[in-house]
Amino acid sequence: MVLTIILLTLAYLIGSVSTAVMVSKIGYGIDIREHGSGNAGATNTFRVLGKKAGIFVMLVDILKGVVAVKLANLHINYPPDTTAYVNLQVGLGVLSVVGHVFPIWANFKGGKGIATLYGMIFAIQPPVALILVVVFVSVLILSNYVSLSSICAAVSFPVMILFYYNEPEISYRIFAVVACLAVVLTHHKNINRLLQGNESKMSLFKSRVTK
Repeated sequence: MVLTIILLTLAYLIGSVSTAVMVSKIGYGIDIREHGSGNAGATNTFRVLGKKAGIFVMLVDILKGVVAVKLANLHINYPPDTTAYVNLQVGLGVLSVVGHVFPIWANFKGGKGIATLYGMIFAIQPPVALILVVVFVSVLILSNYVSLSSICAAVSFPVMILFYYNEPEISYRIFAVVACLAVVLTHHKNINRLLQGNESKMSLFKSRVTK
């Protein structure tokens, strides 16, 4: 139990490393949360600081989710491919996402957790993660809406887990549904702007934001 608590705490602390805040303050002398959408995530970093900074933040945020889930390998009592192991992976991943959204190192004001959530899924089930990338990129190329791309990928997640892969682990099935709902809820403002036709567009091949 003690080891489990330590690993879960580490996962939260790893997630709490606010990459966007660090990059904006150290590299550009600003706080990303005071610019653009005010979100400390890769999308806002891309919009405010440009493609290089945005890609770097995205990759590190994904890595946070991967590293957090891999902490499960340090638990000597949970062999891989067991229910307990999968449950621990889910718990570690969720806490890394919670850390990203509410980072203790950045006054509990972080991002939406999409990249870290993706890193978690990649660490647990790489094939699903790759399909989500295809969905995200395809929608982004067709629409230039990052928010819409994220929502479509999020909705695809439980569909694949519940119906295509028919995942046997209950905790992972529940997580897939909850994660989808969480992404949709955190994007409610974006959904409103999409419906009103004034959501910002961002080309995959250009660094500037368009209306």
